[in-house]
Amino acid sequence: MTVSQALIEFLANQWTVDGDVRERTVPGVFGIFGHGNVAGIGQALRQLNVEQPDLMPYYQARNEQAMVHQSVGYARMHRRRATFASAASVGPGATNMLTGAALATTNRLPALLLPSDTFATRVADPVLQQLEQPWDTGLTVNDAFRPLSRFFDRVHRPEQLYSIALAAMRVLTDPAETGAVTIALPEDVQAEAMDVPLEFLREREWHIRRPLPERGPLARALEAIRGATQPLIVAGGGVLYSSAEDELRRWAEATGIPVATTQAGGGALPWDHPQYLGGIGATGSTAANRLAAEADVIIGIGTRYSDFTTASRTAFQNPAVTFVNINVVPFDAYKHGSQRPVVADARETLTALNEAVDGCMVSAEYAARIARENAEWDAVVDEALAPTGASLPAQAEIIGAIQAASEPEDVIVQAAGSLPGDLHKLWRVRDPLGYHVEYAFSCMGYEIAGGLGVKRGALADGSDRDVIVMVGDGSYLMLHSELATAVAEGLKIIVVIVQNHGYASIGHLSETVGSERFGTKYRRLEPEGRNFQGGELLPVDLAMNARSYGVDVIDIAVGVRAIEELGDAIARAKASDKTTVIHIESDPLLYSPDGEGWWDVPVAAVSTTSETQRARAEYERQVLPQRPLLG
Repeated sequence: MTVSQALIEFLANQWTVDGDVRERTVPGVFGIFGHGNVAGIGQALRQLNVEQPDLMPYYQARNEQAMVHQSVGYARMHRRRATFASAASVGPGATNMLTGAALATTNRLPALLLPSDTFATRVADPVLQQLEQPWDTGLTVNDAFRPLSRFFDRVHRPEQLYSIALAAMRVLTDPAETGAVTIALPEDVQAEAMDVPLEFLREREWHIRRPLPERGPLARALEAIRGATQPLIVAGGGVLYSSAEDELRRWAEATGIPVATTQAGGGALPWDHPQYLGGIGATGSTAANRLAAEADVIIGIGTRYSDFTTASRTAFQNPAVTFVNINVVPFDAYKHGSQRPVVADARETLTALNEAVDGCMVSAEYAARIARENAEWDAVVDEALAPTGASLPAQAEIIGAIQAASEPEDVIVQAAGSLPGDLHKLWRVRDPLGYHVEYAFSCMGYEIAGGLGVKRGALADGSDRDVIVMVGDGSYLMLHSELATAVAEGLKIIVVIVQNHGYASIGHLSETVGSERFGTKYRRLEPEGRNFQGGELLPVDLAMNARSYGVDVIDIAVGVRAIEELGDAIARAKASDKTTVIHIESDPLLYSPDGEGWWDVPVAAVSTTSETQRARAEYERQVLPQRPLLG
């Protein structure tokens, strides 16, 4: 076999086992072919397609970055048990996957990358699309994957394939190590022949590690929880990846301890559960942030504590706050100087905690406070989601119309701009896998490709739930080409383009730091001012652009019936069996309610503009509560 043929058949026979669940670890390969892989990986996929078409399906894509985004969307829907491989040619094809690699690793989600490399023999150096550095002639663009990958290796010789492939699969399926896994494949080595042991090609199972909590750390965690008067659970993505949401619900109900979620943890509890406070941190609810400010014990479960979760380390104000961090990743379990880390699987730890609830029940006074804060925030959200009849609706109204027209099992997908923050505050999650907001790397352009990955993941599980992608015009313009993939395969997603004629999120942030929305509006260049601040709106027709792909398009006219028509459009899209793009204009100056969270974006310390001077004064006031978190 060639190296490529052996690798593809090897991948086709890898299986992930997680308890009673057994599924293909790599159910397919995305590929865009060039001279670097058409005769290697491309030939291997074609040969398998002829001989055993169901063994390793090949899928087209229109952009290499989007291949990785689809893989990540699929991986999250499958709780990290499975992902796709993404094969790219040398040079620009490979480097187009760098952003996807960073996104996968940052999110702790598996993605297998197969970038082609230039000749291992260097027989024809420099070849087309080869980077040359005189100080290291062995360096290639694929070395840029090293800091972005949880595993990186290069197959210089055919016989290296066995150890590299096995090591790659170990990392891909390890919940504590997973992320981008990169195997660089020189174009000449891909096509070389070798004798392959049959053992390498046989079915192999990778059992997901679910480490149990050790007795000592668990006892110390329980001691802190039993001594708490105002405990608070921060549930992250690890709760969902370990399928721990039922155990979390049991423990919250048994103890009364309230639960707030990170972006990745959305869905860990349904929005209307009595113990659920909503999102926490910079984009969280007042209910979560007020209780976080006073909490004496923070129980972090499967969270990596990003700055949005900690409100840039201003969320937890109790001077004696203690962190009990439950995480399968030691790096995350020890964050904030925790002296009570529990390095273990989230579900296994919660199961153990459910067997030791004595002394963990919150007081009646604290329970009443939880209910009161929840009721107050629910009323705020009700008001924000309600239609106002404005010709240009607020983003919150748009979210409200989509929520009202959706089903509980539908999945909302988003990644960048102001939408993640508004969804974190306002979207009422009703299904554990119903909230898919990529907010670790917050990558503009993730939405449509990621949404396709989510849809593939749902279909693979036998679910035809609708996937609703919300995307601002800024993100849409970054990467919309995968609409062609949806058409080619007959994959149905619903895409709602919220047009605000610029980068609305950064425009708002720009105002808060004294930059007055500079460079954030989509306008014609003003020759005299040499800027884009006050010129005419660009005549870009995003609805027409979407229509050119062959999808159904519903373009909602500006007017007082816009929100009503949006609800009708969602209903029509749900009834269709094709991808539908819905276009609606919004008012970027109408903001969602404040959840009393803060985000640290430093303001220029000196400036000649009065706007920046005022912003600096406000920043110096806001940063005062920031503190080191030392356990």
